[in-house]
Amino acid sequence: MLGPNIENFIGCDSTYEDAQIVLYGAPFDSTTSFRPGARFGPSAMRHESFGLETYSPYQDKDLTDCRIFDSGDMELCFGSAEAALSDIEARAERICSDGKFPLLLGGEHLVTLGAVRAVWKKYPDLQIIHFDAHADLRDDYLGAGLSHACVLRRCHDLLGDGRIHQFCIRSGDREEFCFAKEHTHMHPFGFEGLRETVAALREQKVPVYFTIDLDCLDPSVFPGTGTSEAGGVSFLELLDAIRTVCTADVVAADVNELAPMLDASGVSTATACKVLRELLLALHIKK
Repeated sequence: MLGPNIENFIGCDSTYEDAQIVLYGAPFDSTTSFRPGARFGPSAMRHESFGLETYSPYQDKDLTDCRIFDSGDMELCFGSAEAALSDIEARAERICSDGKFPLLLGGEHLVTLGAVRAVWKKYPDLQIIHFDAHADLRDDYLGAGLSHACVLRRCHDLLGDGRIHQFCIRSGDREEFCFAKEHTHMHPFGFEGLRETVAALREQKVPVYFTIDLDCLDPSVFPGTGTSEAGGVSFLELLDAIRTVCTADVVAADVNELAPMLDASGVSTATACKVLRELLLALHIKK
């Protein structure tokens, strides 16, 4: 059994044995291409979560009604992306094999690949819903195939064509957008088409991995991230989209790319905490 963490995300104090949902942090940002700092995101979210209430007036639900275990941050190798991904994969695989829902806190977006590898083993018909400012479909970034700029391309290597659904994308090189036209379902700039996508996935009864890069939010709302892109969605738009996605058969999820030290005001961390609370409660409603 995984042991208790010293500082939990607020309201997430179930035991591992009793939990439905297990949080696990991946404090890794060694392939960050612009401003580093996302490795400090998971611990900042835990610490600052105590500025929140456990109750959500958006959903009329409370984290104290949920069975959520926070296992804390993993100790990852900063010198090897593959070693870090292997450790993340092993942790996600353990949580899945115990019949629990793995919810990863990043870290840079590359950490998603480790979790997807594990979840895909259990659900070979897995599809991904991806919220992000960036396409993340480069085949390599400066010669490295394991980069936060390549994470969805590596996920495509596993899942194949037509099983990745991308929303809010507003940045990438020309090759990425050309690749998306042929191989993924990209919905640029916002959430147009999300309800239809979720309805189709629900009808098909396919398992869904839900990955949220917080830079899908506009930097006026969320400046504390490594690669900000103007033109993002609002906080309330994101909350509505999260509740929509969670009506599908979501079997695993992550929230990533908070770099708390890049926003001295603390607003970005507070926003990330509230996004995580609403995601946890939306998942609990589904279950």
